[in-house]
Amino acid sequence: MKRVTAFFAGLLFGAGLLLGGMTQPSKVNGFLDVMGTWNPSLMFVMVGGIATHGALFRWVTRRPSPLLEPRFMIPTRKDIDAPLIVGAALFGVGWGLGGFCPGPGLVSVTQGGNALTFVGAMMLGMRLHSLRAR
Repeated sequence: MKRVTAFFAGLLFGAGLLLGGMTQPSKVNGFLDVMGTWNPSLMFVMVGGIATHGALFRWVTRRPSPLLEPRFMIPTRKDIDAPLIVGAALFGVGWGLGGFCPGPGLVSVTQGGNALTFVGAMMLGMRLHSLRAR
């Protein structure tokens, strides 16, 4: 049941990314180009996500546990350290240069080209981080 739920959640997430235009690097770069030909349309996608999370998070976490897990796995760390700052900076630079973040990159990988390059570089970076962490 967990895999079926994860599959349909992934499909819904991917469909939302497609409909919201997050898989179009030109639209993402247009959103980030605030000094040029700024395209604010992705702000509606972000505000929609933030509003949905804000409305449902407290309601969902009032339950004793998730439907398919024995407990909620919510991060408890609140500190800001160098790895977090470096990771956030790399994420932002990658998003700005590539026009993709991880979710839309994975959704777009079937199109090849830049998405395939982005996902390959992302996987390499994740592997290097994993090796360094050991």
